[in-house]
Amino acid sequence: MKLIYLVNQRLPIEKAYGLQVAKMCEAFVELGIKVELVAPTRKDPIKQDFFDFYSIDRSFVFKKIFSPDVYLPGKLDRIAVSIKSFISGLVLVLYSIFRKIDFIYSRDELPLYFLSFFRKNIFFEAHKFSKKRSRFYKRFKKVGLRVVVISGGLKNEFISFGFKPNNILVAPDGVDLKEFDIDVFKEEARRKLNLPQSKTLIGYVGMLKTMGMEKGIGLLIESLKFLPQDTLLVLVGGRKEDIDFYKKLSGNKNLSGRVLFVGFVKHSLVPLYLKAFDILTMPFPPNQHYAFYMSPLKLFEYMASKRPVVATDLPSIGEILNEKNSVLVEPDNPLSLADGVELLLGNQNLAESLANQAFRDVKNHTWQKRAEVIFEFIK
Repeated sequence: MKLIYLVNQRLPIEKAYGLQVAKMCEAFVELGIKVELVAPTRKDPIKQDFFDFYSIDRSFVFKKIFSPDVYLPGKLDRIAVSIKSFISGLVLVLYSIFRKIDFIYSRDELPLYFLSFFRKNIFFEAHKFSKKRSRFYKRFKKVGLRVVVISGGLKNEFISFGFKPNNILVAPDGVDLKEFDIDVFKEEARRKLNLPQSKTLIGYVGMLKTMGMEKGIGLLIESLKFLPQDTLLVLVGGRKEDIDFYKKLSGNKNLSGRVLFVGFVKHSLVPLYLKAFDILTMPFPPNQHYAFYMSPLKLFEYMASKRPVVATDLPSIGEILNEKNSVLVEPDNPLSLADGVELLLGNQNLAESLANQAFRDVKNHTWQKRAEVIFEFIK
């Protein structure tokens, strides 16, 4: 059986979706499926090879198809992005439409929209719901296209739009346990990463903003006011402009000495950073996207690291976390976040119990198990 995975985006990329796509392709291959991942050419600041960048086996084909890469100055660049996305979407369609394959899979609506007029073996993986994309959804609903969503909240949105429930599969994201279940003590991890041994380290790993939206980093910085002075917040990841923004914010709050900005690191280093922290945090705010649509990769990576997790109590988070495997706190409340952190710092037995249960639970959320469920849905 052969699958073509179409990605109408730059690859490789620092954002989590690139890793998610790479890991899913690898997991499909383990099921005996021949996989070809296809993306358009783009100007890419990452010069590293795709497989090396994501530290994955060369078990599938990765192909870049030429497509014009248009850039315009200032605000006009938004127009350029739309133009090149439309053109590259058509290029991907033309590449795949006449090929002998069993099914086509994509997270991008545009190529699937055009393909839906010619092929039936297409599947859409949705990571958000937007009324601006209703034209695509109407077409998908009309032809009975089957949809994989990453949260129950997203499934409800598509059902409300008119999709048949049995045409929708909920498949949260996953993790590679081999990468994150590493036998490294906290002190050793800190030594390798040149992190202070004497501090209490509160960790956050990932982009600092998503689609221009806050991810609760300001709240996390604010919570330091309620935590002991020896607490250091370590932020791993983020674009330069976002790091500069939060550096300024922490300085304005007289907290700059208590926040360490590591910046972007190779994904292969993330497991070591997680092992170096005392507590891992996910301070997502309660807007529609975070509350109902997301299934963050960091959630499963945190759980796999055997470190205790403090997260804001949102419906999407509650699909995976609960009071037995984490501490859930009130959103948009820095004091509640700090209280959750202090609860774990003051009760080592509780922290270990929650972390161990989270690890047991995340065994049901590996990339391999996710691929198996999706493959059964596709068949």
